[in-house]
Amino acid sequence: MKIAIIASGFLPVLDGVTVSGYYRVQKLSQFGHQVLLFCPDYSPLAHLYPNWKDYTGNIFPGVQVINLPSTPFLDFERNVGFNTYQIVVRELEKFQPEIIHVDEPERLFFAFFRLAGIEFARQHKIPCVCTFRTNFLEYFEDFLPLPKGINLMLQLIFKKSFVSIYNQYDLTLVSSSITYQKIVSMGMKNAMYVNFHGFDIEKFQSATITANFWESNYQISNLDNKVRIVFLGRLTEDKGWKFTLDAFTKLQQLVNIENIAIIIVGDGPMHDEISNRLSQLTNDVYLLGRIPPENVPNILKNSDFHVTASEKETRGLTVLEAFAAGIPVVAPAAGGVTENIQDGRNGLLFTPGNQESFCEKLKLLIEDSNLRKKMGINGREAIAKYSWDNAVANLVKIWQEQIMLKS
Repeated sequence: MKIAIIASGFLPVLDGVTVSGYYRVQKLSQFGHQVLLFCPDYSPLAHLYPNWKDYTGNIFPGVQVINLPSTPFLDFERNVGFNTYQIVVRELEKFQPEIIHVDEPERLFFAFFRLAGIEFARQHKIPCVCTFRTNFLEYFEDFLPLPKGINLMLQLIFKKSFVSIYNQYDLTLVSSSITYQKIVSMGMKNAMYVNFHGFDIEKFQSATITANFWESNYQISNLDNKVRIVFLGRLTEDKGWKFTLDAFTKLQQLVNIENIAIIIVGDGPMHDEISNRLSQLTNDVYLLGRIPPENVPNILKNSDFHVTASEKETRGLTVLEAFAAGIPVVAPAAGGVTENIQDGRNGLLFTPGNQESFCEKLKLLIEDSNLRKKMGINGREAIAKYSWDNAVANLVKIWQEQIMLKS
């Protein structure tokens, strides 16, 4: 099959969407498909991503990545430029895809100022499907701190725009049943819930607990007798960091804070604030910055449990990764993470926005090593269906069905 993918982002930017996109095209290559992927050009961020060239051009057999001239988006991201769509059309004409798949079409619409892929698909009588990744409407208050009335009005306007954009595609795929219910209630008429999220389960399950792991790999000593709490993700407000910082101030009243080590993987505009505030509580705070995806399995394996305070995840890839590595998760009872966390069995869910509930759950796992081990074992049972073989096979089947409908 010849598949064109128009993506709002790709590696070297590290988040659940980009990492998933990378492993998806890798598996498509292994299955023998041809892929042409469009994404922003990250060369202007070479100071942040010196390895950006690793993810452009022919990255796998049959997979070509074309970077489109880009414009700034946040401090660590890029958007495709509005005048670059002519490059997309030219390359699509050369490639002659059988199907076009668009990731985050609403973000691409406001970058291109047009619906990505649809006109070409209609002209060539091929399907054009899309993926619903992020409910940007839920992030308004994080990035647009406006008066409540104005914020609600803008959300209503953008909601209508988003629904209109998605409904023009042949199919909108969503990987979370909770998110599926939300977008259907918003008015999307072409939504389909399907498991197309995956990760390399074997890499996480084959990761090993290694003596002196932290000292050997990250020059961090004396962690063997600490409870190692790991955070994975962007250091931004939308990931719940304001809440987390305030809650940790209360946590020190409930546990001996010197018995824990806080390990943070990721970067973003809140880096300095997080470092400064947590360092006032304990010396055992380690911000590792951006870590290559292949290093994550061993980091999780050599930690005791993973924490996220984000209430707006569509699925929560890091939760599944933690389970595959055999460690439990503490997360809010909100968003897509609740599909996989069975409270009290493989992790603990706290009341969203409630610092006391959050601290109570942390205290349980900090003080009970047997509970951590039991939950870690249970967590592995929740991830078998998320192998990349299964996820990509599901996606290919849907693409094939859409091609047949157009033939």
